[in-house]
Amino acid sequence: MSDDGVSPDGGVTTEVRGRILLMGIDRPAKMNGFTPRMMAMLVDAYTRLDEDDDLWCGVLFGHGDHFTAGLDLPKWRDRMQSGDRGRTADRVDPTALGRKCRKPIVTAVQGVTYTLGIELMLAGDIVVAADDCRFSQLEPLRGIHAAGGASIRFVQRGGWGNAMYHLLTSDVFDAEEAMRVGLVQEVVPAGTQLDRAVELATTICEGAPLAVQATKAASMRYLEEGEAAAIAALGTVQMELAATEDAAEGVASFIDRRKAEFTGR
Repeated sequence: MSDDGVSPDGGVTTEVRGRILLMGIDRPAKMNGFTPRMMAMLVDAYTRLDEDDDLWCGVLFGHGDHFTAGLDLPKWRDRMQSGDRGRTADRVDPTALGRKCRKPIVTAVQGVTYTLGIELMLAGDIVVAADDCRFSQLEPLRGIHAAGGASIRFVQRGGWGNAMYHLLTSDVFDAEEAMRVGLVQEVVPAGTQLDRAVELATTICEGAPLAVQATKAASMRYLEEGEAAAIAALGTVQMELAATEDAAEGVASFIDRRKAEFTGR
């Protein structure tokens, strides 16, 4: 630790705001460059979000002027050479290449959002970008390739041509281009991105949490298992949801013409 109690290897802050868990990447002096310590803390935060029934949605953001410049490469060199990604099956993987978080995650990005930054936001569900964002998936310029999911999700979100255009050229592009190719869903004035992300998370939390999680799972099933498997599961999942207290509350609120009060049961 430094004299002010802040680790030079950074950290991840957490704050519970109602049903939302805010997770903040916290190493602004180094443009939030990720260290193994930070990744371990982010794994802890994502696992907490996934397992705590009182938390219904997550918001990921970066402290300071930038979301993250990506991995602090010298601190990851040994792990890269060994192929160790530092993930275990009993913990949530923030890049969603291992165990995935069941809860929705809204990501707010600003300033430099490079490499791992893009991969983290694409591993979530909704991205709000500040209009000062600069994106780049520049691993080939460092002699490596994107190993946190960008080579997969960039194709899913943007299509083959757009993905290859940015992945192979390692170019720097802005928020409008990121929105054009489907990497982000909203572009807002710099400084307002976190507030907007929290607003969206609050809106998500107005829905029944089990139904929201089932919706995310159904879409993920389509991506991972295909259309037939996704269709086959619809009836069974709907039957399970229909038997919940929240489903009964949903019907009652419709009849009473009032806002539903869901409990996650």
